[in-house]
Amino acid sequence: MTAGSFPGTTGRAGVPLDGTGLLDVLGVAAVVVDAQGRIVLWSPQAEALFGFAAEEALGRYVARLIVGAEHREEAMRLFGEVLREGTAWAGTFPVRHKDGTVRQVEFRNMRLTDDLGGLYALGIAADRAAVERVETELALSDRLVSQSPIGLAVLDTELRYVLVNPALERINGVPAALHVGRRIGDMLPRVDATALEAALRTVLATGTPLLDHPVIGRTPADPDRDRAWSLSFYRLEGAEDRVLGVAASVIDVTERHRADAEANRSRRRLALIAEASARVGTTLEVERTADELASVVVPTLADIAAVDVLDSVLTLRRPGAPEEGPELFRALAVKASGRTEALPAADPPGEVAMYGADRLVTRCVHTGLPVLVQHVDPGDLARIARSPEAAELLARAGVHSYLAVPLIARGEVLGALDLKRDRNALPFDGDDVLLATELASRAAVSIDNARWYQSVRNSAVTLQRSLLPGAPPERAGLEVAARYQPAQASSEVGGDWYDVIPLPDDKTALVVGDVMGSGIDAAATMGRLRTATCAFADLDLSPAQVLKHLDRITEGLEHYIATCLFAVHDPVHGRCRIANAGHLPPVRVPAHGPAELVDVPPGVPLGVGGGTFRTTRVPFEPGDRLVLYTDGLIETRHDAIDERLALLVGLLDEARGPLEETCDHLLRALRRPGAADDVALLIARSTG
Repeated sequence: MTAGSFPGTTGRAGVPLDGTGLLDVLGVAAVVVDAQGRIVLWSPQAEALFGFAAEEALGRYVARLIVGAEHREEAMRLFGEVLREGTAWAGTFPVRHKDGTVRQVEFRNMRLTDDLGGLYALGIAADRAAVERVETELALSDRLVSQSPIGLAVLDTELRYVLVNPALERINGVPAALHVGRRIGDMLPRVDATALEAALRTVLATGTPLLDHPVIGRTPADPDRDRAWSLSFYRLEGAEDRVLGVAASVIDVTERHRADAEANRSRRRLALIAEASARVGTTLEVERTADELASVVVPTLADIAAVDVLDSVLTLRRPGAPEEGPELFRALAVKASGRTEALPAADPPGEVAMYGADRLVTRCVHTGLPVLVQHVDPGDLARIARSPEAAELLARAGVHSYLAVPLIARGEVLGALDLKRDRNALPFDGDDVLLATELASRAAVSIDNARWYQSVRNSAVTLQRSLLPGAPPERAGLEVAARYQPAQASSEVGGDWYDVIPLPDDKTALVVGDVMGSGIDAAATMGRLRTATCAFADLDLSPAQVLKHLDRITEGLEHYIATCLFAVHDPVHGRCRIANAGHLPPVRVPAHGPAELVDVPPGVPLGVGGGTFRTTRVPFEPGDRLVLYTDGLIETRHDAIDERLALLVGLLDEARGPLEETCDHLLRALRRPGAADDVALLIARSTG
């Protein structure tokens, strides 16, 4: 044997070793000594460890070369034991370096025998400091892996487990020994192993680490709940970039994931409440408000939503406390997210349906409490649907969760918000109950406001119409059509009126007036003025004199002011006499000629006092028309009054058909949606 030719200098198939293994890190040296104590083999590592080249060491007595005089006796004794008894010896021994220093060297000594029976001693040596450093690093690495709270694993290039630390063992709920040699899917069948292995292969192929990869699934450690983990993958490489496998770290972030999910859910709830605040209750219409509520909750909160109000509530007939028997509901709105068989199962908006006391929606309004059925069964569907056929539709649609919350406003149960889920796989829970209750509470106030508004407005319109005349009387030589239209944006009674008053000698008084302001007092004032107008007209006074008397009366009516246009048709003389008290001018439409505003002195409104009124004579031949109206017909916030008057004249120029059609045409063309003022319109045509 010669130095540098001992086994181990080449790898498999003669490939040189990479020189980066653990033995090379330790600088392990090999020395062979014959029975006489002479060195017969000296490895290159021995030269690095002891400082002597091979030619300086071979053939020399080892004790004289590297052992100090004070330690030679002990060295010879140990050497003899190895050769005579074949006992291996391991330990630390002080060795003399060529530079004269003494170093502690870790030895492993054993006896060798050749094919002729010759005895040799093999010494494997490494610097004690290097050994201690490696031992420390290995111990530290082992501690880090075994005691780490983070799950750690090493997988080979076939993505089979090679190593699993105790933390990952606890996370997975599978002993570490059972992991080794198996794949992720074998250990964790309820985790998306296909996606994980695809990510691992990408890391193996590219060498680019994958950090903080989120994964959700279930493990044998917690099979009944979803858990969340943050995974990081790193490629493991040996010498010359040889890929050894991939390392994985696993951090359980379930609580953080749940907290984030709850925070996101809370944000969505707040956003939904804010949206409902902006979108629900934009008008004082019960049906529109219900439709807005249903539109807000679908699909964010429910897949199907219905708003049903007690019919007795809408008609203001409901007693103070809920009853115990069946209830009559009126469907106001139904919404669904996409096409579903559950939609035809709901009561169509506008229809009335009776639900018995055993039905869940009835229980909801009777108790004033939410009704939650997280997991619906066929028996539940029978208590939800209006009929067996509707229950079958709900079953086919896949309705699996149900929630009804009461609509409560000012302590009164108005109805219920009915919610179902068929597409959303999650059942309703307690948080959904709280959210739905909040939305229903806000919407209920708007619905309550709307129903009272509609009731008051209906009463106001009824009162107003009761103060106006019925169908205009038939008069000789005169055809008359009239309209009254209440304000659309206010529930209060207006003060507009019109009248057609028979007079002697086939004459007819045509009157249009407008008491400024609104409310019951304005309507009452209007009623008084109408009565007074009839009385004064019957005295056969001129229009100017009638207005003068009305002015005196109005002065004493609690400072109310009114405008009025009073005209008297005289078929014998083919004319109209007209007087104006601060009112808009009438329009005359000759049978053969363009429509025009009548130039009548405006006068002052009634109630101002001290004003003078003048009577104007206007030709009124057969076929001519005279149009009297209040300012609600033409006035708007954004248009000049002259432009609107010109529009009215233009429309009358074109509308030469029947008077009833002309009235409707003018209202359609000039009346704006949501108008804040009422309208009185009177059209008279001379028939000769």
